[in-house]
Amino acid sequence: MAQKTSLSRLKLTDFRNYAHAALALDGRHVVLTGENGAGKTNLLEAVSFLSPGRGLRRAVLADVTRVGAPGGFTIFADLDGMEGEVAVGTGIEPNESETVSRKLRINGTPAKSTEEISDHLSVLWLTPAMDGLFTGPSADRRRFLDRLVLSLDHGHGRRAGDFERAMRSRNRLLSEGRFDPAWLSAIEAQMAGLGIAMAAARHEMLGLLRRLSAGSGDTPFPTPVLALEGFLDGAMDRPAADLEEEYLEMLRTSRGRDASAGRTLDGPHRSDLLVRHREKDMDAARCSTGEQKALLIGLVLAHARLTADMTGYAPILLLDEIAAHLDEGRRAALFDLVHGLGGQAFMTGTDRHMFSALADRAQFFTVAHGGITAEPSA
Repeated sequence: MAQKTSLSRLKLTDFRNYAHAALALDGRHVVLTGENGAGKTNLLEAVSFLSPGRGLRRAVLADVTRVGAPGGFTIFADLDGMEGEVAVGTGIEPNESETVSRKLRINGTPAKSTEEISDHLSVLWLTPAMDGLFTGPSADRRRFLDRLVLSLDHGHGRRAGDFERAMRSRNRLLSEGRFDPAWLSAIEAQMAGLGIAMAAARHEMLGLLRRLSAGSGDTPFPTPVLALEGFLDGAMDRPAADLEEEYLEMLRTSRGRDASAGRTLDGPHRSDLLVRHREKDMDAARCSTGEQKALLIGLVLAHARLTADMTGYAPILLLDEIAAHLDEGRRAALFDLVHGLGGQAFMTGTDRHMFSALADRAQFFTVAHGGITAEPSA
């Protein structure tokens, strides 16, 4: 069984609607209940900043600071992670320039990048904003898949960022009519290497999830069947060097077309994640809203199991309004599955009764008016 990672303390300053807030935790799951707008999701977002990136809302960092606060925001956490007990601090400082970046300290020492937090824990999440994943734009599904990859391949985010920057440089040169062969060839060679690495990592993740789903047994949630299309479809089993050369040739021969279009039309940024309901043999986009929610829950739980299996440590799960559209039996089954992962989960809802099946497996807190009150276990 995977070892546990968990938070024992969370402290916020000038974060969203919290001037100051502190949670003392004992390693059990955490249930946050209260009215809509009370600040429950803000607490989950704070925990999501204990991972690389912009958190579960993908917020502009300057917008995260509490309105009226004189400076930036801070998040401090004590956690028992993959390298033992550690103190983590992150946030932004007042900055007169337009560029705002998030800083990270681990045991008081500045980290070179926020990616270093991945050595200590994985944080995965499911939010109501993701309910439209299967019917929304392909960019949302790519971002979702890249987040899954990032939990196991910590360099994936950096490669994706470098690819985007190289592609913007190419687009700019083409739009300006600057068809300098040497300059374009250097940029396209970089794009080819990064793009194939990104595509390979995505396909590897889907393969791992497929194998895990095939042996997962009976669960109350449908099994998602996953595939990628839109870039080098069916070719990813070939050697990487061959794929890079093929993509490089695609870029070379499409310069005129891409210049006319004003963008690069071939690459991993055009891939789409396809999801089907295995038991019904139906595209997820055609399933009912309830079936789509169940598919998404099943996919996130499968990824959490995969993360635990691959790293040996159970991830921290952030499940926002997770019980809202589930019947009592499926809620109880969900809580059993989450608990069986062996990690710590943070869950929110408006009605504490929905979480009664957790009983003493969770700590309960009421959130109201920027305050947090500990409650007895159910």
